[in-house]
Amino acid sequence: MEHSHLLEQTELICSSFFSLLGRDLISGNSLAEKANAMYYAPFVVVAHNTEADPVFFYANLTAQQLWGLSWDEFLSTPSRLTVEAMEVSERQKLLDRARQFGYVDDYTGIRKRKDGSAFEIGTTILWNLKDKEGNYAGQAAMFREWKDC
Repeated sequence: MEHSHLLEQTELICSSFFSLLGRDLISGNSLAEKANAMYYAPFVVVAHNTEADPVFFYANLTAQQLWGLSWDEFLSTPSRLTVEAMEVSERQKLLDRARQFGYVDDYTGIRKRKDGSAFEIGTTILWNLKDKEGNYAGQAAMFREWKDC
């Protein structure tokens, strides 16, 4: 992963979180410290782009380990493919609600790993990403708890 690209992703994810929720997602004195802390955080942070079938553009190490996907695999995966089939319509309702209101902080659901096994995610915050010009730039999610199904 390219260092400058990682800093841009960190800025987008963290500044959008702060503007919507009024608190920091991750602490750090510099953008480089925040990027490092977010990548190695003991909680999941993922983000997908604005395509009609959104594809991940960020997944921290905890997310990679949880889903059993490498950085490169994550970055070529449409986010819908990480969701149990029966959860797809619920996930879409969540994405739409976050898109309308800026964020949601009360979502839980079932996700599937690369190997096909499932896990339940605890309370998740999903928020819209806005670039420096205020344009919609995708969505990010963070959760701290999960358990195998």
